[in-house]
Amino acid sequence: MTQPSEEQIINRLLELENSEDVDRRAELLGERYLSLIHDPASNRSYILQHGTDDTEGAEVPPGTEFWEYADQAEAERAYEQLLGEARRSGDLVEDDSLEGIGDAETAGAEIRDRYSALDEDPLVGDSETEETS
Repeated sequence: MTQPSEEQIINRLLELENSEDVDRRAELLGERYLSLIHDPASNRSYILQHGTDDTEGAEVPPGTEFWEYADQAEAERAYEQLLGEARRSGDLVEDDSLEGIGDAETAGAEIRDRYSALDEDPLVGDSETEETS
């Protein structure tokens, strides 16, 4: 069995984060985020630090890095340490943040207006009304 590449791991972590499958998440200055994530597929824990994605999932956000841990307790201690450093340096904006989750699109089409086909929509033509007009 081959080990996943760094890019595959980052994509997996962003996918988990976008589906709100994170243990903890903090917002840092400069629209950056620090997340504690346990991946149930690999049974490993990670800390992910990344910026916002302006490419809708086409590229990994610049400055993205992750740290991998064999057990969740060790990852939690490291996360607390990084969070404490961010707090002391003034980089911490919000400790528990869901801001920006889902910004990076990972799959599927976006539903724009699920009610656009209702009868009340003036853009939807009704054959009966059009014939009587």
